Amino acid sequence: MKKVTLIIGDGIGPEIVESVKKIFKAADVQIEWEETNAGISVMEQYGTPLPQHVLDSIRKNKVALKAPLTTPVGKGIRSVNVALRKELDLYANVRPIVSLEGVSSRYEDIDLVIVRENTEDLYSGIEHMVGDDAAESIKIITRKASSRIAEFAMQKVVLERKNQKNRLTVVHKANIMKFTDGMFLEEATKLVNGYKSKGFFDKFVDMKFDDRIIDNMCMQLVQRPETFDVILAPNLYGDILSDLCAGLVGGLGVAPGANIGDDCAVYEAIHGTAPDIAGKGIANPTSLLLSAVMMLRDKNIQDYENADRIEAAIKKTLRQPYSVTVDLGGTASTMEFTDDIIDNL
Repeated sequence: MKKVTLIIGDGIGPEIVESVKKIFKAADVQIEWEETNAGISVMEQYGTPLPQHVLDSIRKNKVALKAPLTTPVGKGIRSVNVALRKELDLYANVRPIVSLEGVSSRYEDIDLVIVRENTEDLYSGIEHMVGDDAAESIKIITRKASSRIAEFAMQKVVLERKNQKNRLTVVHKANIMKFTDGMFLEEATKLVNGYKSKGFFDKFVDMKFDDRIIDNMCMQLVQRPETFDVILAPNLYGDILSDLCAGLVGGLGVAPGANIGDDCAVYEAIHGTAPDIAGKGIANPTSLLLSAVMMLRDKNIQDYENADRIEAAIKKTLRQPYSVTVDLGGTASTMEFTDDIIDNL
């Protein structure tokens, strides 16, 4: 039985975590949860929103599932999520964006994934005041990180999504930021050309590699999102595009996410803690559930059978108007939605 670190989270975290645990138990998934917590709820006890024992647990178990966390305002680290990624070198943020039948949205047939470099760019947190009237933030882009994330994205295209559109699109603003974004684009192009020179793409006759300037990319995602496959972006652009694309398929409440490194991976709900509805029993657990499904396909678990079963049950339940939570237009509580998923297993 595989042990997995389970971070309970703040706000609605405990409620949506309970949904995952109940469904996994009903499906007889062979997971042993090692429960812990981070965020604002542990500040008083540990003096930090990210205690060392949480990091130790993830390093030991290799895989974690995380509910949303709140970073305390005005003290401590800038962001619990950013700190978690840096401490564990979770360099790839992965956001599958898939249209779900039954979920109201402006588009149909979207199936793409955003791969976002997770460790540098403006999120490096190097900023300071220049006198009293100006502030400066430093954008860090390195060849190592750019090449590493490009390799990760390429593997997504040619291995995991080989039956999709076989397209890799790099997003940048190299027309203005010629050194930083220029380097990111250069490293991605170099990697792809290396694959081509070795004949690696011979089996992918329609393999496409292109790039888009970030502002143009935003427009194209609104106009024709169904044409994209794997989108590779530096940290800031990837953050923006991830939420934009989630909006194309129904919002943050129905999209999963993962932060992946060479040694560890943290799968997470991508929405916030929603303190306004915490404890009311109406939270939508879909994002965390779909992230848990992604987790079951992790290289350290590889329970594809249960991943497929649970994913099919979630999708079937979303097609039942009477089963979904208020944010999706229904009237079901968190546990009613959960029970209907179990019935559909």
